[in-house]
Formats: sequence, structure tokens, C-alpha cells
Amino acid sequence: MSKNHAGNIIANLASLPEFLRKPILKKRLSEFFTMNSEDKKEIINNALQAGPTIPFDTFSTLFKTWLETLCSLSEEQRTIMFSSYISEILNHPEKLISFNLDGIFGIYMSLSVEQRATISSTIQKIISTFDEKERKKIYLIIPEMAKNEIGI
Repeated sequence: MSKNHAGNIIANLASLPEFLRKPILKKRLSEFFTMNSEDKKEIINNALQAGPTIPFDTFSTLFKTWLETLCSLSEEQRTIMFSSYISEILNHPEKLISFNLDGIFGIYMSLSVEQRATISSTIQKIISTFDEKERKKIYLIIPEMAKNEIGI
């Protein structure tokens, strides 16, 4: 899928009302967990390429719904999703350059205290499994205020 197609899909999904967007996104997420690792990697790469090409207000709507939906899934599923993204970002940190990281952090901070705690806990557990080299790399990538909020 080209980044234009991925961007169009993301923009269309974000433009849907929440009562439609949430179940569609939840279904797509459940499909993700049944995919093989190559397909998962392609989906993540498409999202990382398309994300910065979408107007931030559109992106932020979908990203918040994505985070909220992930909070409703099992710890195992959250770990799979976040691990997949973190691994791809560790392998290609340049993919984050075009993202509005302050804006993304703002979206995270707009979640409920419980949702932030759920996400933080999952990310802490994932990072605790990294070796020292990977942890150093992730610490360089993550903005300071996000590290402080997440507790890493």
C-alpha cells in the first residue's frame, strides 16, 4: 500500500463520527493480531510513513481513538502493538523526524489518568525487556517530558 493510500484510509477513518470510527478501528486492530510478522511490519511502516502527511487535527482524532482502543485491549495485545512500533522506530528512528512529537504527547496527555497509566505500564514493561544498547537508543528518541510522564 502506498503512503497516499494509507494516508487516505487514515484520513477517511478519522473523519468518521466516533460511534463508527471506534468499532471500525477495533476490528482493524483485532485483524492486526492475526497477521504474520511481515504483514504487521508493512502495516506499521505504512502508518509511520502516512502519519506525518495527514493534517495534524485529522491525525490527532484517529491517534486518540487508537490509544483509547488499545487501552481496552488485553495487556498482551497492547504489548504486541507497542513492541511492533517501538521495534520499527528503533530500527529506523528517522521515521519520527516528521512527526509532531509535542502534539502526539499532548494527545497522550488528553487521555484519562487510567488510560495513561495503562499505556505507561505497558511501555515500561516493554522497555524493561530491552538490552542496554536498545534502552539507550530509545532514551535518545523519546522526548524528555514523555520519558518523565511515562516513568522511564
